[in-house]
Amino acid sequence: MSCTIEKILTDAKTLLERLREHDAAAESLVDQSAALHRRVAAMREAGAALPDQYQEDAADLKDMTKYKPHILLSQENTQIRDLQQENRELWISLEEHQDALELIMSKYRKQMLQLMIAKKAVDAEPVLKAHQAHSLEIESQIDRICEMGEVMRKAVQVDDDQFCKIQEKLAQLEVSLDSCVCIFKFPHKL
Repeated sequence: MSCTIEKILTDAKTLLERLREHDAAAESLVDQSAALHRRVAAMREAGAALPDQYQEDAADLKDMTKYKPHILLSQENTQIRDLQQENRELWISLEEHQDALELIMSKYRKQMLQLMIAKKAVDAEPVLKAHQAHSLEIESQIDRICEMGEVMRKAVQVDDDQFCKIQEKLAQLEVSLDSCVCIFKFPHKL
């Protein structure tokens, strides 16, 4: 076998990579063992606390067995009645709050309605004024148009009367002219 420097370097690199992998695995194992150690310690602490809790519960049970069942029931009944009374008081308080809220909301709605009406009146006022001014202008124009129509009707009537008079005068003049022409043309017939 021939040993070359390249082969030695390649083997060294391979061994170095394996060493790094083993080192990473070792660190992972150390972390896992530390986590397991913490879990075991927590379980020990919880196990140590549990007997104290069981002892307290056992003491409470012993205290309860001292009383007779009807005494315990009467105590529970009074507690239930107290809770029911408190529940009724809370319901009454809730209803009072709802009534107060409804009153507040109705006043709020009323004020908002008044504000909206006032705002509409303010907003509508310039429009109404402009509309009224426009209406007055239109009425005055209609009146002027009617007056002009009346004047035109009178003018037409006067014109018709004038036309009739002129026609009548023309007819009279034609008759007079015909008479004059006849007199001048035929003077001996007269």
